[in-house]
Amino acid sequence: MPEKSPQPFRVFHLQPGVGASELAQLPGTPPAQGFYWIACTRAAFSAELPRLQAMLQAVAGLQLVDLHVSDLLNAQLPSHYDYTSQYDLLVVRRLGTAQADAGAPLARPAARGGLPVLRRIDTSPVGFAVFDQVLLSVHPGDCGVRDAYAARLLSQAAPAAPAATPAEAVVRELRAGPVAGARLPTSPADLMVRVVGHIVDNYLDLRRELSRQLDHWQTELLRPSTRFTDWSALLGARLALHQLDEICEDQRAAVQAWSEALSTWTPQPDTPAALRELDLLKVRTRDVLEHIERVVHHVRRLEQSTEAVLQMHFSVQSNRTNDIMRTLTVLTAVFLPLNLIAGIFGMNFEFIPFVHTREGFWWAMGSMAAIAAALTVFFWRKRYLTRTGRS
Repeated sequence: MPEKSPQPFRVFHLQPGVGASELAQLPGTPPAQGFYWIACTRAAFSAELPRLQAMLQAVAGLQLVDLHVSDLLNAQLPSHYDYTSQYDLLVVRRLGTAQADAGAPLARPAARGGLPVLRRIDTSPVGFAVFDQVLLSVHPGDCGVRDAYAARLLSQAAPAAPAATPAEAVVRELRAGPVAGARLPTSPADLMVRVVGHIVDNYLDLRRELSRQLDHWQTELLRPSTRFTDWSALLGARLALHQLDEICEDQRAAVQAWSEALSTWTPQPDTPAALRELDLLKVRTRDVLEHIERVVHHVRRLEQSTEAVLQMHFSVQSNRTNDIMRTLTVLTAVFLPLNLIAGIFGMNFEFIPFVHTREGFWWAMGSMAAIAAALTVFFWRKRYLTRTGRS
């Protein structure tokens, strides 16, 4: 069967304690319980902007400001956070391949050659507008994050009855989340943080693949018998690592700003249940921030490791060249006196000692051999003919 094209709009109604359902059209009234998630592609957001603004006015009582609309439509925008007094806006760049979005296993590196995984460091922004009862997310056309997480939401069943003891409640709460899938998001902000965590986890998978393939390249660089010629690919790898570092730094700054904004929300929760939900939201945000920091730390370590291996490679090659030049210099020094003797006896003079004697040739050859042997022993004892390392 032909592959289905991504739907421009997907509308979900999430009701904690009841379940999640997908709606056939945009809502026109605020939800009696729970909240709405409107997930659309960037092209659909641009084409249906008046309808979406009218829906936000009817459901949330306000519309997106023009600058934030421009941010959501900008496909080159870096990760960042912004806000108004009524809603928050977060933009996070995700990996640009459908395979990485869907969470498919990454291919193993080739035995030789460059780093094909670096071709996947092509990102595009995913924008989130967080209202009190609506989460509006704008995705690229080939984004699998939306469909993957939507399938997870629809597969979640309503939670069971409350635990009998506080200890059981804590265990159930710890097991809840985007991985376990046992608890629906309680708010648009909670849903947004979970989707962002799903995006960041793909960077963790890319980090493992980068480490595996760069280890192979480092082995090739440190092998003296290998003639490494793929310098253009190596330069491209270093530039790609630097690009990934900048992308993750922008992500960390955006999520950090969002985390700090959570403490300034007004009004603050006035019930224990609402306060607990806010604490869980902060915990999930810090967890996403910690994942981003792990990626940043690992990418920087890979950059430093690659730079160190390059310096070691050139040092090994320099030492090898020095060994060769030293050996050639010693051989030249050994044969220099022999050339001098041959040059003297090759002069066009009639009277030269040993020229007209029967033993002259053998005396010349013997003296030349003795001089060569003496110089070889001398340079060997001076360690001029030994290697500085194994090659």
